[in-house]
Amino acid sequence: MRTAIATPPLATALLPQTQGWCPGALRPMLSGDGLVVRVRPYAGRLTPAQAAGIAALARQHGNGMLDLTSRANLQLRGVHPESHAALLQGLDALGLLDSSADSESRRNILVSPLWQPEDGTQRIAAALAQALAAPDAPALPGKFGFAVDCGAQAVLRADSADIRIERGPGGVTVRAEGYATGACVSAEEAVPAAMALAHWFLAQGGKTRMAALTPQPALPQGFQTTLDFSPAAAPPPPGLTPAGWLVGAEFGQLQADTLAALATLGALRLTPWRMLLVEGLQHAPEIPGLVTEALDARLRVVACTGAPGCLQAAAATRPLARALAPSVPAGQLLHVSGCSKGCAHPRAALTLVATPAGFNLIHHGTAASAPDLLALSLETIASHLLPTFHAP
Repeated sequence: MRTAIATPPLATALLPQTQGWCPGALRPMLSGDGLVVRVRPYAGRLTPAQAAGIAALARQHGNGMLDLTSRANLQLRGVHPESHAALLQGLDALGLLDSSADSESRRNILVSPLWQPEDGTQRIAAALAQALAAPDAPALPGKFGFAVDCGAQAVLRADSADIRIERGPGGVTVRAEGYATGACVSAEEAVPAAMALAHWFLAQGGKTRMAALTPQPALPQGFQTTLDFSPAAAPPPPGLTPAGWLVGAEFGQLQADTLAALATLGALRLTPWRMLLVEGLQHAPEIPGLVTEALDARLRVVACTGAPGCLQAAAATRPLARALAPSVPAGQLLHVSGCSKGCAHPRAALTLVATPAGFNLIHHGTAASAPDLLALSLETIASHLLPTFHAP
């Protein structure tokens, strides 16, 4: 049986603290509602039995709430520290536990949920997971990640990754995030090329992410050979796709009972868009609480866990986001963040940031950007947002 790493102490600082690592199953993170235990499904897919098993474990050992993360993982919330060992046994029985916390932290692999059997995505993702678990695997930082996006169109281009494996001319391209060139290789060579690029990153003194290498060093010669990348496509909205039906979860959170109900419909693919794809399903599931329509206003608002579930948050976020969603016009996005870390949406948007004095408003920026208006009360937020939505 694997041994869990000790949970970090309760955060007491007033300013939000960046942990520098993501929670896992073997290394959970303490939050305001208990331990956050992150499950990283292999190749981004859960069988019906695995999904039903996670739902049962969330009810038994947590508070029954689950998060869909921007790295296409699933988090159990409110796990009691005394129940953690039993939870690990349950995950192990489902085939969802890594051999060690180090192996788990390296296996940050984002997989296109729109993969088709013939495009090689699943085969490459499995080989990459095996390489990252090998004894000679590079000791990568906790947030360093890979994207396997081998469909005819790349759908993960806007999602966080440091090394991208995509469809290319006559094979597969492997490239470093932030660079204009990459290597064109066969599907069998994709994982060795990605591992070589990861070792190169560490040799350059990389400590966090590929984009943080400063000054930007020249790539190895083999990764300067192609500019021809697959075309990018925007992530699809909820609805029918060639692989099945996409359903959303309000602000990326769903109840264990909802996951259990989805598990009766087919295997599930996790997405970085806070949606789940039900394989083979041809119609919207009749399950309460899911986002099944592309025009649902809740898709226009991003909100983190907020208080009291997150120790870093200065206020509740999701009740406010829910109230404001109908006012957000189609084509626009509002980000409601509990602190200046902006975990739920690290990119620029119209942003509200909770502080002890009220919510700061940023017209276009991240949660860490300089605010345009300070300490808005809950009663006055809407009056300040409406002119922003309709500004030319």
